[in-house]
Amino acid sequence: MQFKNNTKQRSQSIQGLRSFKDTLPKNVKKIINKKGHIYSETLNNWKYIVGVELFKVCYPKTFKNSNRFGVSTLVIMVKRGHEVDMEYSKKNILDKINNFFGYSVVEKLKFISFDDEQEIKSSSDTEVENVAIKKYQDKIKNVKNDKIKKSLTELTKVFKEK
Repeated sequence: MQFKNNTKQRSQSIQGLRSFKDTLPKNVKKIINKKGHIYSETLNNWKYIVGVELFKVCYPKTFKNSNRFGVSTLVIMVKRGHEVDMEYSKKNILDKINNFFGYSVVEKLKFISFDDEQEIKSSSDTEVENVAIKKYQDKIKNVKNDKIKKSLTELTKVFKEK
């Protein structure tokens, strides 16, 4: 095999197939090593870390690595009403995450609560009903394509304003 110098990314490279990791620029590698690896491994093993019951009501949103000003934190989204359960199991989750990685990765957990998606969908349906006249509401509801439905409701809003 031939050796050739590649000045942009590596000091030396071997001609032929390379792994995906070797083809990435140095800046991207640093970002993946800092944040991406920890967050992706946490996502993949989330069910094991928190357990089956808490897995249904929460998921990790972001991971912020430690720096001069703050400690490393994992932001977790929790369904409204289950915050107390998460608060009680906070220490257990921290221990499991740090044991999984083998060193102290996460020092702080931050919880953000959210509502169910079903409630959000029902509120958008009421807006659609109030926009058009009853005569056209049924016709708009029968349209199967969502994009066309949305554009028709926007059109009726414009006509209602005039």
